[in-house]
Amino acid sequence: MMQTILGSGGAIGKDLAKALAAYTKGIRLVSRHPEKVNETDELMAADLLSAEETDKAIAGSEVVYLVVGLKYEFRVWQQQWPVVMDNVLTSCHRHGAKLVFFDNIYMIDREHIGHLTEESPIRPSSIKGFVRAQLIHMIDDAVQKGEVEVIIARCADFYGPGVGNSVLQETVLKPLKNGKRANFLASPQYAHTYTYTPDAARATAQLGNTRSAYNQTWNLPTTKERLTGKDWLQLIANELGVPPQSVTIPGFVLSLAGLFSPMMREVKEMNYQYERDYIFDSSKFEAAFGWRATDPQTGIHAVVKEG
Repeated sequence: MMQTILGSGGAIGKDLAKALAAYTKGIRLVSRHPEKVNETDELMAADLLSAEETDKAIAGSEVVYLVVGLKYEFRVWQQQWPVVMDNVLTSCHRHGAKLVFFDNIYMIDREHIGHLTEESPIRPSSIKGFVRAQLIHMIDDAVQKGEVEVIIARCADFYGPGVGNSVLQETVLKPLKNGKRANFLASPQYAHTYTYTPDAARATAQLGNTRSAYNQTWNLPTTKERLTGKDWLQLIANELGVPPQSVTIPGFVLSLAGLFSPMMREVKEMNYQYERDYIFDSSKFEAAFGWRATDPQTGIHAVVKEG
């Protein structure tokens, strides 16, 4: 049984390949420059913006995992994500493959991120959120037409060993490790739950290999501890053996920085997620599969140990 990971070189791809090895030896890793994770992995280079290359990548697959991470710019997302999704859905339909889409919460109403469930309303308030909502509508349309079976595996903000694009690791861990102060994008008094990437990968693999999980949305297992930014800071500082020093970046500074830095404009657009409690509820998954997320202390220890 061939199971294919589209975007195998990203934050979740390697851990997912490891997790899928428990279910099949037929694993195809697809990216621009794929590298083996398991000895028996099949490698295929492909550009998912090409319908032809996407179709070749998916041909022969029973399950396809779309875990691509595009460049973090809303213009790139607007231009490329709908093309990628259309190519993937079309090819899955043509080859009879099931799809597991690794999603985030950007399209959810900002007033509901204090308790994020699978039923939280889609009402985006950012450009990137509107793009993500468009992808969900494309999936829903394909499912309603009976063209493809899909799982939406939704992840909160994440952290994990070897992850290079985690907000928690970039703004707290790296500065502390380099003898600097952590940078908070809003008050560190707000609670913020994070998904540990090995948990996300394990759960995504389990969902993809569970027949009854399809045509549903699943929040991936995420810490239940309501840690604030200050709590995460203390946890990381303790693990590093350094003082928990931090600075909060005022909103007007982000706005000013956005005038000169494209990346800061991208950050500013999503900053509402850090200006209130952010609680991701994975109770549905826990009840169905009987296991919970790695506790934060264990997760942070693994991240710091990884270096």
